[in-house]
Amino acid sequence: MISTRRTLLAALTVVGALTSVTACGGGSDSSGSTDASAGTYTFWDPYPQFDASSPWGKLVAGCGTKAGVTVKRTAYDTTDLGNKALLAAQQGNAPDVMLVDNPVVSTLVEAGILNRTSDLGLDTKSIQKNIIGAGTIDDAAYGVPIGANTLALYYNKKVLSAAGVDPASIKDWNSLTAALKKVKAAGKKGITFSAINTEEGSFQFLPWFWGAGGDLTELDSAKGVAALSLWKGWVDEGLAPKDVLQNTQTTSWQEFATGDYAFGENGTWQLGNAEKAGFDYGIINVPGQSGGSAPVPTGGEFVTVPVQKDTARYDVSKKIVMCLTSDANLLPTDTTLAYVAPTAAVQAEQVKQNAKLKPWVDAVAAARGRTSGGLGTKYPTISQPMWTAVQAALSGSKSPQAAMDTAQASARKN
Repeated sequence: MISTRRTLLAALTVVGALTSVTACGGGSDSSGSTDASAGTYTFWDPYPQFDASSPWGKLVAGCGTKAGVTVKRTAYDTTDLGNKALLAAQQGNAPDVMLVDNPVVSTLVEAGILNRTSDLGLDTKSIQKNIIGAGTIDDAAYGVPIGANTLALYYNKKVLSAAGVDPASIKDWNSLTAALKKVKAAGKKGITFSAINTEEGSFQFLPWFWGAGGDLTELDSAKGVAALSLWKGWVDEGLAPKDVLQNTQTTSWQEFATGDYAFGENGTWQLGNAEKAGFDYGIINVPGQSGGSAPVPTGGEFVTVPVQKDTARYDVSKKIVMCLTSDANLLPTDTTLAYVAPTAAVQAEQVKQNAKLKPWVDAVAAARGRTSGGLGTKYPTISQPMWTAVQAALSGSKSPQAAMDTAQASARKN
């Protein structure tokens, strides 16, 4: 592993580009230095919205007690967490256990600050392959996923019914576009999504890009251009609003929640808001260009064990990780976070308790990690040109082909 100052500083830039697309925001605790006491273990996570009295806060503390130690938990905003982890490693005081957003795992691995799960003796065999794939580099896993979230299409049952659209008829891009046209003709609005010039824009574009068979190493292929042309056609024809260029996933949801839209592309984390929306809704998977479910990007975090000078600490760290990711604890945790569990056994229990999670379990089964397939730290250098291309095409400053040509040229330089 490489742990030079130069590599760590370079990694900081990459982490900065990987802004959170799924986690809730909140304040951060500026403390977090490693307590030298053998009886105190430090734990960092990206959930500042959960305090010590929350079920999550109690679980973390309880897992420490079960391991015979006190856990000192510090919560940071997701974007801050990766940077602070790199700086802490540089200073030699990384936390004992850390929960990080899955795209950041490869960056931390490249910086040489995470342990392999196999070296720690952690068993990951029961975890769904595509979920753990987001934290796997060169066939080695570097963490255990706490759960996964992803994207699908929410739909407004009343709007579709009034337009004479059966959601079951939507099998591919053509049938979806035909449905949007019927909705517009009926006086309602079509589909809303986020195409903002941040990672959120790339996250939302990926199902369509991958659904066309696109490859992130070839942004300018006919397949990638087809996905961008689909979005541009929707905006040009008034089937999607022009403000998708500024929409975050939150503001896009707020549009869908008005009740005027037929569809909203959004994530598992909006389930609670969907229940409060005041209208009947349903969920379908994002369709592939020619049918079937499009691959969607996995969101969610991995429990990781940073490299320590005192390797004797790993035994307790392992116990904390095993406790946090046990089936018994994953069920309430993933319910709280609105995540799909990473194991089939817990997924089945989730669906048993809440049938509305079934489409999300199916969507996660078709999902893939943004850094998977050997991309690793190359992903941010591809994602930024991609979201820039989306902006250029939807704004009309470039054709989809020209926008993707520029994106590919930019990605190749990095």
